[in-house]
Amino acid sequence: MTTSKYLLILAVALAAGARAAEEVVAVDQRWNSIVFVSYRDGNYEIYVMAADGSDQTRLTYNDADDWGPAFSPDGRKVAFVSWRNGNWEIYIMNADGSGQTRLTNNDADDWDPAFSPDGRKVAFSSLRDGDYEIYVMNADGSGQTRLTYNDDEEDWSPAFSPDGRTIAYSSGRARNHEIYVMNADGSGQTRLTNNGDEDSYPAFSPDGRKIAFVSNRDGNHEIYVMNADGSAQTRLTNNDAVDWESTFSPDGRKVAFASERDGNGEIYVMNVDGSDQTRLTYTDVNEYHPAFSPMLIDGKLLDIYGHWHEIGE
Repeated sequence: MTTSKYLLILAVALAAGARAAEEVVAVDQRWNSIVFVSYRDGNYEIYVMAADGSDQTRLTYNDADDWGPAFSPDGRKVAFVSWRNGNWEIYIMNADGSGQTRLTNNDADDWDPAFSPDGRKVAFSSLRDGDYEIYVMNADGSGQTRLTYNDDEEDWSPAFSPDGRTIAYSSGRARNHEIYVMNADGSGQTRLTNNGDEDSYPAFSPDGRKIAFVSNRDGNHEIYVMNADGSAQTRLTNNDAVDWESTFSPDGRKVAFASERDGNGEIYVMNVDGSDQTRLTYTDVNEYHPAFSPMLIDGKLLDIYGHWHEIGE
């Protein structure tokens, strides 16, 4: 066990309080994983790697592109989108790549799957009604329900808050893309960002207090973070290339993202304040859309407050 993992386990045990440090022995390596997409095999496929960039493993194998992976809250499943049937549809598979199953089935594109914190729902965007809108469905694909209604303007890239009560998303209703938030049933739609440029790809921090997002307000796409109410918008990355698709680590200390600063898309990770930006993948092709797995220790889920949960709880 590395020193960093030991220190993390010790800190977690102290936060939990109810469990002695010596009880926390085994670390399930899935918490330390990132799924992402790579073009290294001639088309976009889903891969997984350790959070330090090691052990990169391919999960999907087909001639069409697979994109947009997202772990379920228990780490057992990965939702993603695939072109394998002639348009973008949402699929789900086991975390090892087995059991790939289609969830949506219509002639229009479905995109951006995001699990609810209890794993029972998947929010997504769909073009089925003529423009991209936010929908939600059960994790088995049933009960597909539309949440936003903004004709001729795109609503997309949904992300559940950690308590499951709200969904952040990007909307073009202001004639440029801005970040909005709404209740999980679609009510109470509220704008969080307000500038003349493009803000997109919101992602909640594990404690629900922050939202990372992408903005080109300073001339190119960079990673920003703000409070969950839209205040204190702060830039984290600063270079001449595109940085986008950010995601928080399960302990809230790191942000993974995709960057084209080295001439092609690669996966990077940085501290939550933007420091120590470190490259994880090294190829001459594009690699995008990182997503952390949840943290599992002794087979139990740990939340940001140090509370332990049995799988499926």
